[in-house]
Amino acid sequence: MELLTSPQAWIAFATLTALELVLGIDNIIFISILVDKLPPAQRELARRIGLFMAMFMRVGLLLVLSWIVGLVAPLLTLAGQAISGRDLILIAGGLFLIWKSTTEIHQSLEGVEAQKSALVKTTFLSVLVQIMLIDLVFSLDSIITAVGMVDEVEIMIAAVVVSVAMMMVFAKSIGEFVSDHPSIKMLALSFLVVVGVVLIAEGFDHHIPKGYVYFAMAFSVSVEMLNIRLRKKTSR
Repeated sequence: MELLTSPQAWIAFATLTALELVLGIDNIIFISILVDKLPPAQRELARRIGLFMAMFMRVGLLLVLSWIVGLVAPLLTLAGQAISGRDLILIAGGLFLIWKSTTEIHQSLEGVEAQKSALVKTTFLSVLVQIMLIDLVFSLDSIITAVGMVDEVEIMIAAVVVSVAMMMVFAKSIGEFVSDHPSIKMLALSFLVVVGVVLIAEGFDHHIPKGYVYFAMAFSVSVEMLNIRLRKKTSR
């Protein structure tokens, strides 16, 4: 009840929810690109399962808050750089993002036949496994950010649940828009390569202000939206 009547708690909740939504955009794009390889009848189910897994993983990580804090403790030293458990996960996740995004770009450039062969090889279970791996990375980064902003676990859990619920509402629209516009898909994959590089840099304790990255992404999307409108106008 004290949290419900506290203005500071509501401000923290609103701020953290907005931040979770921003951090979750990368996750939505990645899930959309992965489920696009499945048959149309399975895409919506895979998308919802992926977002549910993201929510439960984040809530689970919040409930083991002490373990997350312990991940910051150094585990080993590499070239004079102390590496913690959190750093290892961020580096591994960044490498996975770069590899997966580069593979997707290669398949897109190879043409329709390469995409069809990839579609045949892709199974529902393999897509879910890849979603779980990337959910782990994004969840850890998101939860560590939340821990640094808010002290009350109840506010963190509420913000995570509300943000994922909002993602579920817009995930299908975002996924269909990305699928229908190849240039947006290529831009999204390029963003994921950048996110992978940022995660690796964070893992080696080189902080890159995310505001610069998000501004570059927003500017690129704005330019591409103008290009899409111009192409539609020209085709008419």
